[in-house]
Amino acid sequence: MSDEVFMRRALELAARAVRTFPNPKVGAVVVRYGEVIGEGFHRGAGHPHAETEALNGIAASGATMYVTLEPCSHHGKTPPCAPAVADAGVSRVVVALEDPDERVRGRGLALLRERGVKVEIGLLETEARELNAPFLLHRTEKRSFLSLKLAVSIDGRIAAPDGSSRWITGPQARRRVHELRRAADAVLVGAGTVLADDPALTVRDVHTTRQPLRVVVDARGRVDPSARLFSEPGGVVVATTDASAHDRRTEWKEAGAEVLVLPSTAAGVDLGALLRELGRLEVVEVFCEGGPTLATSLLGAGLVDRLELHQGPVALGSSGLPVFGDLGVATIGDAARWTLLESFVLGDDVVSRYERRG
Repeated sequence: MSDEVFMRRALELAARAVRTFPNPKVGAVVVRYGEVIGEGFHRGAGHPHAETEALNGIAASGATMYVTLEPCSHHGKTPPCAPAVADAGVSRVVVALEDPDERVRGRGLALLRERGVKVEIGLLETEARELNAPFLLHRTEKRSFLSLKLAVSIDGRIAAPDGSSRWITGPQARRRVHELRRAADAVLVGAGTVLADDPALTVRDVHTTRQPLRVVVDARGRVDPSARLFSEPGGVVVATTDASAHDRRTEWKEAGAEVLVLPSTAAGVDLGALLRELGRLEVVEVFCEGGPTLATSLLGAGLVDRLELHQGPVALGSSGLPVFGDLGVATIGDAARWTLLESFVLGDDVVSRYERRG
């Protein structure tokens, strides 16, 4: 079998991890004489790294290891992987992608080469980048990666004329939302969504061992601290501005929330500043379920990294609420372009996943 076959297997293993916060998703496969003799993936912080899992209990002398990200060379919660790979006698390592973390950045590859291991890099790099896009952005731009999910009708509306939107999509798509919440570090909504729906923003319907951080954007202090999200398990962050009353901020804090007073823009909270601050707090991926106002602001600011549309089999007509407001597009050349990652059917709904170009 070819190198590509074994690297695809490593990518499949890496994708098994639901959430590895704040670490990347990594898979590793050890092969000798064309046969897989060991494999593993990283399950999350504090668990063994993929390379260690793959080497566990095998004799790897003279073997080739396929790994989706550069083996680390620094001590964290677990020992470094690059020395362990060399010590195991692996003679060749095929790596999909160099790790941009400032503690690594080629050091793991250099250590392997210094120890006489043949190193090849770049096989299925595009797929490896897609798998770890949140981690890569967090490490290079020091801000959280933002995924935006929107449920829309077949004619591109987000709600009926009276504002009702439950349910545009069916139960299978709604279950996927909970899977996406489980995989993210934080769930983001605007004040309008809290006021309209009083959501819990917790993971339900699927098994989880933790609840994501809940982040509310409220520039003027409209959200009452008695809202449901303040009483659910897990942490809460409220992002606001100087326009909110000091007493309201105190009430949020007394309800257990962390309050971030951020710079303001014409649209409200500076969302770029929010993502940078969340990045500083080691929030790697944010899953946004906000309404059209927040979605428009994020898209207009160029802060949406992935866009997921859940299209339900209903038509709401021209009086329905549009998905987006004014994005400042005067001519087609001004419109942002997106790359379709995949599209699939869930029940009667169609899910389309896009990635921002450039």
